[in-house]
Amino acid sequence: MSVEEELQEHAEHAQNPFDKHVAATMAIIAAALAVVSVLGHIKTTEELLNQQKASDQWSYYQAKSIRRYVSEVARDTFAVMKDPKDSEQYAKNAEKYRKDDEEITKEAKALENESHIMGRQALRLHFGEVFLEVSIVFASLAILSKRPLLWYAAIAGGLVGAGIAASTLMVN
Repeated sequence: MSVEEELQEHAEHAQNPFDKHVAATMAIIAAALAVVSVLGHIKTTEELLNQQKASDQWSYYQAKSIRRYVSEVARDTFAVMKDPKDSEQYAKNAEKYRKDDEEITKEAKALENESHIMGRQALRLHFGEVFLEVSIVFASLAILSKRPLLWYAAIAGGLVGAGIAASTLMVN
């Protein structure tokens, strides 16, 4: 086959409406894939940040609990020594730390809950990403084999992937 004949054949293939439709489908799926991929990375990062914040809160809780315990020991020590003034002061400190513990616990649990929500959203986005990637593969195979069934599979997979990714809006 000469170069001119080969160029002519490629030009005819490029003008084939099936190839154009499949290529357009691939471009749309690839754009959706890019968006879903970035959103998945963002949600994963938010999940990790919230988990770290929760961990920091639990460390703060532990520090406050240690202070409360020390205040209770000091209160008991001064009570045994018959020093009610200092004993009362440490009792107030222990009560303050106990109240702080409750607030810190609420905040840490809220951050953990937010982290779990972000994790579930990230997982859905990653599953959507997988379907979109497989759809691009089916579209590529459709162009190579000239089989409409593969193109339809690519469209269906792309819709499923986009649907799974869009369902992250409903996850709480």
